[in-house]
Amino acid sequence: MEHPQLFDAGDRLVARVRGLCLRLPESVEVEAWGRPTFRAGKKIFAIVGSSMDRPNTVVFKPDPEEARALREDERFFSPPYWGPSGWLAVDLDTRDADWTELAELIETSYRQVALKRQLAVLDGVM
Repeated sequence: MEHPQLFDAGDRLVARVRGLCLRLPESVEVEAWGRPTFRAGKKIFAIVGSSMDRPNTVVFKPDPEEARALREDERFFSPPYWGPSGWLAVDLDTRDADWTELAELIETSYRQVALKRQLAVLDGVM
């Protein structure tokens, strides 16, 4: 079954998230389930759109030590399919979104799945 595409080519939210994700070493964008996913090699670290009824969200893998505090913030929620594995999603309103915070969450998520060589490049070791 093919999933319907959730976003238009010029979607502003996708463009902003793409800019944050694709700056990370060896990150790529792959469309899956009708939505953009961002990967460190083959492993997903961010997804735009947690579900059909909540497209203006980003799914990410939080640092386990920060997850509890994030869950107490009403902007964050456990997304379908990904939540049971510890992933969270954040609701975004492009006018009020904290893009600095989102960049940090995306980088933290990337660090959870990236290979050592990718992290070395990110940290400027190589």
